[in-house]
Order: sequence, then structure tokens, then C-alpha cells
Amino acid sequence: MNDFDAARALDALGNVKRLAIYRLLVKAGDGGLAVGDVQRALGFPASTLSHHLAWLGRAGLVAQARHGREIRCRADYPVMHALVGYLTDSCCVGVQPAADDAATDLAGVPA
Repeated sequence: MNDFDAARALDALGNVKRLAIYRLLVKAGDGGLAVGDVQRALGFPASTLSHHLAWLGRAGLVAQARHGREIRCRADYPVMHALVGYLTDSCCVGVQPAADDAATDLAGVPA
């Protein structure tokens, strides 16, 4: 995952309704849920749900597939794992400021 994809995914998850949809789909597992089931579970109007599902889809977090007359949505687990990995892959490795940055902290604020 690159910076752009991570930022797009985090932007999509930065909305309370989209986060609720995504968490519900993660809980549902590989089979996902029909759009109507998501709507009933969360109580969102159809147009609102459609908008947020499209946003999550553009971010690569949710995949949709038609099964007969039903549209099923599921969390894209490889993308979810890539995002979590992107956020944690350098955890606790430490950061050393350059010698010429000794007068400022890591956020660029004068010490």
C-alpha cells in the first residue's frame, strides 16, 4: 500500500456512517451482506447507504457483487490487512533526527 491509497482509505473511514458500515461488513465475514440487510441493521436511508457504499468502494475497502436481484457487499480483507500493515509496519523502530536538526524536535518545533 502506498501513501495515496492509505490516505484515501483513511479518509473513507473518517466518516461515522461509513465506519459503521465497514465495521458491520467486517463482522459479517467473507460472505458479506445484502445491501438491504445493511440498511436494516443500521437504519440508514437507501440513498445515504448507496452514497457511503460507493465511497467505501472507491477507496477499495468494500467490494460489491450482484447475485440475481441482490447486491452483496463485503469487506475487502486484503486491503484491510494492507492498510493495517501500512500503519504498523514501522512500529517502534525509533527515529533519529539528523545532526543539523538538533535544535528542533521531530515535529519541526524549535526545542
